Amino acid sequence: MKIEQRNIKVRDVFNGYVDKGDDGVFAYNGKLSIRPPYQREYVYEIDQAEAVIQTAIKGYPLNVMYWAKTSDDTFEVMDGQQRTLSVMKFLSHQFAITLDGKSYYYDSLPDDKYNALMDYDFMVYVCEGTESEKLAWFETVNIAGVKLSPQELRNISYTGPWLTDAKFHFSKRTCAAKGLSDRYIKGDPNRQELLEKALKGICEYQGLNDITDYMAAHKSDQDADELWQYFQDVINWIEKIFPNYYKDMLGLDWCHLYNKYGKNKYNSSEMGRETDKLHKDKEVQNKKGIYEYLLSKDKDPYAGRLLSLRQFDEDDKITVYNQQKGICTVCKQHFKIDEMEGDHIKPWSKGGKTDISNLQMLCKHCNNIKSDKY
Repeated sequence: MKIEQRNIKVRDVFNGYVDKGDDGVFAYNGKLSIRPPYQREYVYEIDQAEAVIQTAIKGYPLNVMYWAKTSDDTFEVMDGQQRTLSVMKFLSHQFAITLDGKSYYYDSLPDDKYNALMDYDFMVYVCEGTESEKLAWFETVNIAGVKLSPQELRNISYTGPWLTDAKFHFSKRTCAAKGLSDRYIKGDPNRQELLEKALKGICEYQGLNDITDYMAAHKSDQDADELWQYFQDVINWIEKIFPNYYKDMLGLDWCHLYNKYGKNKYNSSEMGRETDKLHKDKEVQNKKGIYEYLLSKDKDPYAGRLLSLRQFDEDDKITVYNQQKGICTVCKQHFKIDEMEGDHIKPWSKGGKTDISNLQMLCKHCNNIKSDKY
C-alpha cells in the first residue's frame, strides 16, 4: 500500500460537485467519488454538519481524510465521507449555519468567512494498492469516528449489482422499504439497519446460518428482487392478519413472526376483535405480546406468558395461604409459603380476574402441571 499526503482546498473539491442519487456522488472536477458502493449514506445530523463548517471557517484542523486511488487521475473516499459531504451540502445551499447569533447560507457569508471556507485545506492521505488492501485499510481507519454498523461492514465485502439494488430498496430514509414498514419495523436505513433486518429475516426463512451466507450467494445477482419480495410479503401478511393498527406493533420482530406463523390460517376479523379486546384488558401487562399470543395460543397452552398477566398481590397470597393452612388445593400436601404460587381458580382465558376471590395457592409442582393455566 502506497500512501501520499496531500493538502486539497475546499474550492477544488467542490468544483464539479454533483449528487446523482443512486448513481453516486462526485466532486473534484468529476475525479472524486465521494460515495463508493461500500460506503454508508449520509448520516450526519445538522448540528454535526454545522460543526464541520464552523471548524473549517475558523481554520481548525479536521481529522485526516483518506482517498483511494482508482486510476491515474481518479479517486474514491475511503474515510471522510461525512465531513466532505457536510461541506459540499453547505456549499449547495442545503442548510444554514449560525455565526455571531445570525443564520447564514454559504452565499450570504461575509467575504472573509466565505474565503476562509473555500481556501481551507483538507488534509488527505491518498492510498494506492490492491482491492483487498484498500478494503482492509478502510476497516482500519474506520475504527475511529462514527463506528460502522455490522451491516455497513458486511457491505464492504459484497459490492456488486445485488447490493446496489438492495440499497436502492432499503438504504435511504426515503426508500420504499421504510415507507412500507415504517409503522412496524424500527431501523435507520442510512445505517443499513433496515437492510440488515430484512436479511436476517430471509436467512431464517431459508434456513441459513448467517447473513453473509446469503450475501455471498447473491452478490453477483442483477437485482435483489427476492429479498424485496420477501419483505413485502412480511408487511402484507401483518396487515392482512391484523387489520387494526396499534402503536405497540412498532419494533416487534415481524420477520421472525412471519417465518414462524406465516403459513398458518387465521380469521382476520376474529384477530381484529381479539386484539382490541386484549388491549382493553387490564390484566394484560405486556401489550406487545398480544400479537404472538394470538398467533400461537391455539397450539401453545403456555402462550399466556407472552402477555405478562397481572400478578396476585403478595398480601393476598399470604391471606389465602393462611386460609388454606398451607395445604395445596390439588395434591393436598402441606408446604411453606415460599414453596407455593398464586393461581387463578377460574383461568384468565375463561374470564377469571386477578383478585383475591379468584386466588388459590398451589405448590409449584401442581401449578406447573395444571392444565389451562391461562
